[in-house]
Amino acid sequence: MPAVVLRLSGGEPPSVAQLVIYGAAVVAASFVLAWAGDAAQVDISGGFAIAILAFIAVLPEYAVDLYYAYTAGSNPDYVQFAAANMTGSNRLLLGFGWPLVVLLALYAAGRVSKKPVHQLALGADNRMELGFLLVAGVFAFVIPITGEVHLVMGLILIAWFGFYVYKLTRGEPEEPGLIGTAAAIGALPRQRRRAVIPVLFVLAAAVILLSAEPFAEALVDSGTELGIDQFLLVQWLAPLASEAPEFIIAALFAWRGKGTAAIATLISSKINQWTLLIGSLPIAYLAGGGSASLTLDDRQIEEFLLTATQTLMGVAMLLTLRFHRGSAWLLLALFAVQFPITSTHGRLVLSGVYLVIAAALFVRHWRLILPTLAAPLRRTTQ
Repeated sequence: MPAVVLRLSGGEPPSVAQLVIYGAAVVAASFVLAWAGDAAQVDISGGFAIAILAFIAVLPEYAVDLYYAYTAGSNPDYVQFAAANMTGSNRLLLGFGWPLVVLLALYAAGRVSKKPVHQLALGADNRMELGFLLVAGVFAFVIPITGEVHLVMGLILIAWFGFYVYKLTRGEPEEPGLIGTAAAIGALPRQRRRAVIPVLFVLAAAVILLSAEPFAEALVDSGTELGIDQFLLVQWLAPLASEAPEFIIAALFAWRGKGTAAIATLISSKINQWTLLIGSLPIAYLAGGGSASLTLDDRQIEEFLLTATQTLMGVAMLLTLRFHRGSAWLLLALFAVQFPITSTHGRLVLSGVYLVIAAALFVRHWRLILPTLAAPLRRTTQ
């Protein structure tokens, strides 16, 4: 409410105050979206519901990042912020979100079994998601190689995401496991539930649309006021605000013994970000007055390379459909290491570490590479 009142009144408090007010609105709206999306699974079941939930959860991230890309069409200085926001959200999701959920799930399982549990088993159907992410992950190396995100590449990634959603609609329906506010909404009588959920979606979307532009601008201006690198502030604070509810809800699922469903949702979110989000950037850039190619500088190329190698390592770790405790800690440690690394040399070395680990895992489990790549193309039944 403070953000809505401030935006409609035209008030302009200091940048840091705007950052707090509009950032809080984005977080609150993200919670509402997550609750409504979760409750919608009562009426839309199966893997398609997971994809819808993952898409809804990253809508705030899209609003901020596409604003940067659109503005970059007329102001080249904003290209760096579009790249920063996208790479930060992806690395935060895989480097922090995945390990958090897995470690919580293993701890919760250990409490029940009264003995240590060292790995989280994924479902056989999750190989399809890994196949989609592996193809997109390899294809995304075109970006650091060419130094640009071209419109044609964007359209290919969007089409790949569309095919992913289509495959999910062919899957078997599942009974959703709702908790907290989402469970209360899902328990409403059918007619009331189907009336309440769209209202929540519209309410949250309206708040996000009102808050996205001033929040994005406040991030940049606050960096100047506080003496903090604007690139780093946009890269980490905006994704943390928009993805916090998703992480919290996934963590609650893991804590309550639904670790496989929790990590499946975050894998779906990763596919979403690594296909639809990247693919949308050159479209927004073109719509904002730019060319058909969003050109990156050396720093942005390094960030894309680091994100691409991390993605490849994440997929390689899950080829066996087992998420080991050690893998979770390794992902988390490598994610934490990047913060004190501020040099080009350091980012390239860290990218090399990700790539070497990924290559070693691919060699070790080479028999699973082709089945994973073929999984998206296999016929599924409703």
